[in-house]
Amino acid sequence: MKTILSNLRRDLKNNVDKKYLKTSFGFFKEEIKCFGVRSKITDALAKKYFLKIKDLSKKEIFVLCEDLLISGTNEEEKIAFDWVYCLKKNFVPADFLVFEKWLKRYITNWGSCDDFCTHAFGEFIFNHPNFLPQVFKWTKSKNRWERRASAVVLIFGVRRGKFLSEIFKTSSVLIKDEDDLVRKAYGWALKEATKMFPKEIFAFVMKNKNQMPRVALRYAIEKLPVEMKREAMKK
Repeated sequence: MKTILSNLRRDLKNNVDKKYLKTSFGFFKEEIKCFGVRSKITDALAKKYFLKIKDLSKKEIFVLCEDLLISGTNEEEKIAFDWVYCLKKNFVPADFLVFEKWLKRYITNWGSCDDFCTHAFGEFIFNHPNFLPQVFKWTKSKNRWERRASAVVLIFGVRRGKFLSEIFKTSSVLIKDEDDLVRKAYGWALKEATKMFPKEIFAFVMKNKNQMPRVALRYAIEKLPVEMKREAMKK
């Protein structure tokens, strides 16, 4: 298995785009580590190497994924989460502890948080909603990424018509959060919910707009009809 990762890392290094590397840092306020490999190439490498490991057990693949996560580089994290998502049909309740550990231990920027939570972890929660109370506990965490994840992980479900009440509950707790990335997260979750529940989101926004930071409000109403957006933006 170590050979697989060695070859993967060799391919990543061979595909470094120095110009892209310089621009990559501009997307994050926090410090990040990355090779500077464009997303299309990273995605292609993830697919190429998953074909080499797909016959391994889920446990063995999770070990490889954690090795990639430990590196802390954006590209390796993305590949790890792609591989985990490929195993979605094999998720079982016990995987929650693994995923929550990864969230708390390895997530250090909004990109990896969102990638994990809108795909593999979001899929897991959608199919195992009994874990929603544990997800809600993240809203009170001192870790900004756990608080962001508490909203973002619900997006997978609300896109499929579920978790509206959970988004309202989570947004209500995070509504005055001092972290801009957390505000944007619950605003994003509300925006995704407008696609299926525009009237409900509009009512929530109108009730809470005097408490909502403007950045969260703008995110939440972005996809609403023009008339509703104008009404929501009135002071």
